[in-house]
Amino acid sequence: MILKWRILWLIAMAELLVMALWFSASAVIPQLAIEWDLNAAQQSWLTISVQLGFVFGALASALWNLPDRFPAQWVFAISAVIGAVMTVCIALLSMSFGWVLLCRFLTGAMLAGVYPPGMKLMASWFKEDRGLAIGLLVGALTVGSAAPHLIVGVDVFGKADAIVPWRQVLVIASGLAVCGAIITFFGVRAGPLLPAVSQFDWQYAGRMWKDKAVRFANFGYFGHMWELYAMWAWVPLCLLASYQAAGWDGSRAHVAGFSAIAIGGLGSAIAGRLADKFGRTCIAIVSICASGTCALLAGFAIPAPGLLTVICLAWGFVVVAESAQYSTAVSELCDQRYVGTALTMQTCIGFLLTVVTIRWVPSLVEQFGWGVAFSVLAAGPAVGLWFMTRLRRLPEAVKMASGNR
Repeated sequence: MILKWRILWLIAMAELLVMALWFSASAVIPQLAIEWDLNAAQQSWLTISVQLGFVFGALASALWNLPDRFPAQWVFAISAVIGAVMTVCIALLSMSFGWVLLCRFLTGAMLAGVYPPGMKLMASWFKEDRGLAIGLLVGALTVGSAAPHLIVGVDVFGKADAIVPWRQVLVIASGLAVCGAIITFFGVRAGPLLPAVSQFDWQYAGRMWKDKAVRFANFGYFGHMWELYAMWAWVPLCLLASYQAAGWDGSRAHVAGFSAIAIGGLGSAIAGRLADKFGRTCIAIVSICASGTCALLAGFAIPAPGLLTVICLAWGFVVVAESAQYSTAVSELCDQRYVGTALTMQTCIGFLLTVVTIRWVPSLVEQFGWGVAFSVLAAGPAVGLWFMTRLRRLPEAVKMASGNR
């Protein structure tokens, strides 16, 4: 019992450290926009390239069955190190913007070798309390994704309004990822509940959409992803714009941006525990309603940075809270012979959707302002609410959360 919790905390810590790579370039967009003279489209591609890389990596890993051919902890550690090398290259080498995007794409592909194997390692130790365990891992991913914003905003020399130079931010994020790789390689091993080997099945990838319960759970997830990564990508910059317009300390805006994302780690852990007790659809519906409301309000609070910060903290807490419940629901509802295939399809389509909103938000900001841009994200929770309420009414919903729907 003690061993499995120790392993879980090691996996979570490693996940947190490695995920600092994800938004490492996004966190320094204000600096890069000035130094490299980037337009809005180029700025968005610094994040989009990682999303596309993750989709490619997730699909390639599933097709080649990498986590089943090799120990998951090896795949995790090696992927983390390669991702760190790609990020360091951007910081230390002089390269064109196209090469930068290629490095970001490859970083995303390597992160697909981190998060899913981490989930597999967790599942090998937990059967009961799996909702809590998944919530903790998603929480670790959340805090890790937020970490670069904290690195940018922390002034170790005590200078007012100091911002850490972007090259240092990328190097620090890479160092954290290497530490995560070391923890996993030497401290983590698979448990007695290691899932059986399963091959990706293209026929089931198409056939699963005929299953109404699986389809509803997936569309709930797609609505969630429409909102989530665009929120993570652009809320820190929205806060920075608000703070600067009000004459507030810019470094505090970066800390606020970190907090708005990282607080989701707490929300995810709490939601994971509650979902096991009250049901996946119940927690998803509550979280969806709250996050959609925050999306409608946040952008219009730009003139009041204090109020905006409060709204963004609330938004960050709820926006990722139900995230783990969608993948868990699909794993419970689908044909148990093809869980890996179902989750791969869910992940790939969900992350492809994030490309649309990450690219769309800066264009909407330029034309209409932050209020309209963030309101568009509320369409995701609206779709998610529709499908989660319908899923809850289906007889098949009793397969979830030990009958708690």
